[in-house]
This record gives sequence, structure tokens and C-alpha cells, in this order.
Amino acid sequence: MLPNDCVVPNDSVVPNDCVLPDYNGAALCNLLPSAVAALGLGDSSAALQLPSSRQICVLLIDGLGCAALHEHRADAPVLSSLLAGKHPRAVTTYRDITAGFPSTTGASLASIGTGLPPSQHGLVGYRVLIPERGRLMSLLQWDDSVDPSDWQPHPTIFEQLHAAGVVSAHVASPDFAASGLTRSSFRGANYIGAATPGELIAALAAVFGQDGPRLIFGYYPDLDKTGHGQGVNSPAWRHQLAVTDRMVERLVTELPPDVTLVITGDHGMVDVEPSGKLDLDLAANLLDGVALLGGEARARHVYTAPGAAGDVLAAWRESLSGMAWVVSKAQAIEEQWFGPDMTDVVARRLGDVIAAALPGSALVATVKEERQSALRGMHGSLTTAEQLIPLLTVRV
Repeated sequence: MLPNDCVVPNDSVVPNDCVLPDYNGAALCNLLPSAVAALGLGDSSAALQLPSSRQICVLLIDGLGCAALHEHRADAPVLSSLLAGKHPRAVTTYRDITAGFPSTTGASLASIGTGLPPSQHGLVGYRVLIPERGRLMSLLQWDDSVDPSDWQPHPTIFEQLHAAGVVSAHVASPDFAASGLTRSSFRGANYIGAATPGELIAALAAVFGQDGPRLIFGYYPDLDKTGHGQGVNSPAWRHQLAVTDRMVERLVTELPPDVTLVITGDHGMVDVEPSGKLDLDLAANLLDGVALLGGEARARHVYTAPGAAGDVLAAWRESLSGMAWVVSKAQAIEEQWFGPDMTDVVARRLGDVIAAALPGSALVATVKEERQSALRGMHGSLTTAEQLIPLLTVRV
């Protein structure tokens, strides 16, 4: 049976177990501006107020959400001791922050790299419309016809640091070095390829062992990969969390006294059972008037045929009551789902109808998105399990 314990309003009431991102405060887009301020190089009133430091190393663990981390804290004793402020060698601070909407890797990494919300950097979904071409683009695979610096024209935090003569580095898989996402959101950083956890630790330690102020960003993808395939409540995910915890322990041991380590995630994750998945490819009433189906199973951009937006909105609201929070593009912009001050360029990339899945639900498309539809662990929506991510600072 599909979940039906949450009534979805037609107005601006936030459904139970959902939260709108705090873009002006505790949000991921404020992380690197706050890190720059902590280096003594930016606005001292930065939203997240990180401790002053000579160097800052940010480790982003893809898929690390607060809910799953706390539920399985026994599998992560090092992270748990850091969160509780009880690590024998480290002084820590901890708070929850919101990922942003959609709570998906492409949008979140762009928010980190630019210091801007999706409403301004323009990476607004897993698969979004290229308005000039009338087709969809995946932010993770990109489209060769789209110049990343045109799609996201704002200076990144790393470009700003480079202009100020400050060293920055981006440590991640060699596979991502020339990706559209990297070129749109992390240009300006010295890219260092690291294919394994050991290479990641060694590369991060080598950079923050050098002199002078610097900002280092490291990206670890394996927890997210395991969660997608097996689910966040699976033995495999718990084992992967334990592996991640061991990596964090090794990194803490490499930390010099004048370097702050910041650990965070890009989104949380929820498990969706087959009974909670609605197959849009088999729901003719929901595809009537739909030109393109974008986004992903838990955060849909619905692009409608001319003149059909009102009817599609009504049909999706009626049919998906209890499964999704469905709003118009205008409502999403007004309520700042994607952030404040949305530009017209970015607004054209949004769906005419936007659907954020509620707990236990997913709007899959088994024909057009066969692989993604089969995933056990999913993210993208506004539930607290997907939105709330840890912000942990560590000093030794």
C-alpha cells in the first residue's frame, strides 16, 4: 500500500517531516564563505561562524545525513565521539544544517563551490531542462553542447581565493577532474586525483602540511553509492559507514594543530520500498500534458506542454496526495525552495510543476529511467532525513 498518512496542502503549509532549507543561515551554501571568513579573508559575520584557523580542510562524505548517522552511530564510534565532543584528542563543534533543494549531489556540490543557493548558481536538479535546446541535461553526466562556465557564470569560491593569492585544492576521483560539474562549480582549485580512501587521506594531509593559508576540499563518494544500491538500513551501508569512520579516524591523526577539519555531507538518504514507488510511465493521467519529465524520483521537475500547466498541477495534486508535496513553479520561487533572488535565466530551467516526495514515496519512471527506478536508497526531497546533514568541526 502507498503511504497515505500525510495530507499535502495546496497552500504554503510545510508537510510533516519536511523542512525548507535555511538559505540565510544554516545551509550548505554558506559553508565555504564561512570557511573563507575563518581564514581571516572574508566577511566576519558569515552565517556558520567556523573557528578561526590558518588552514581549513573540508571533507564532504556523499550521502552522510544526520538521521542515518545517528541511527547507526554504533557503527561509527569515531564520528560519534566527535559529534558528542568526547574524542580524546580533538576539540569539536557540531550542528545540523540543511542541504538545499533539491537535496542531490549536483545541486549541493554547486552550492558548496560557489557559495550560492541553487536559485543563483542554476544547478537546480538531477536532470533539468536546457531551455535553448528543449531537452534535458544530467548534471552528473553533463551535455557536451553546454559550456559549464556559461551555465554557471558566477566566480567560484576557489576562483576568488586564487585572485587573492590563496592556495586551494580539490581532492576527488580522477574521473571527475574534467566533468561539467567540476568545471562549473570548482574551477579555480588545484585538482588532485585520489581514487581510493588511502589516496584521499594522503592527498589531503600533503596539502594541509604546507605553509600559508589555504582551503582544501575533499570528496568521498562510497557511502552514497552503497546506500543507493543496498539502502541506508542495510548491513552493507552499515559496513560502509564503519569503513568511512575508519577513514575519518586516520585523517584526524594526520591533522596538524593549526588546521581545522570540517566534516559534512551533501544530502541524507531514505529507503523506498517497491510498494512506495509510483511508476509514472504507467500513469497516463499524470503524463497528460507533460512534455518532459525531469529531476529524479524524489524531486521531480515536470515540464508541461503550452497551456497545460494548470491542468497538470491539478492532476498531480489530486493523484499524489499523501505521496508528494506538489507546487507550481511560481509557488516554489515565492517560497524560496531553491533559494532567494532567483534569476530569470535559472527560473527557465525549473519545471512548470515541482513535486517533492514525502516519506516512503518515489515517483519513478521504469521505462525512461530503468536503473534509477530500481534504486533502494534515494534522495532529493525536503524531508528532514534528506535535508539535515552534519556540520562537524575538528581541531587537535
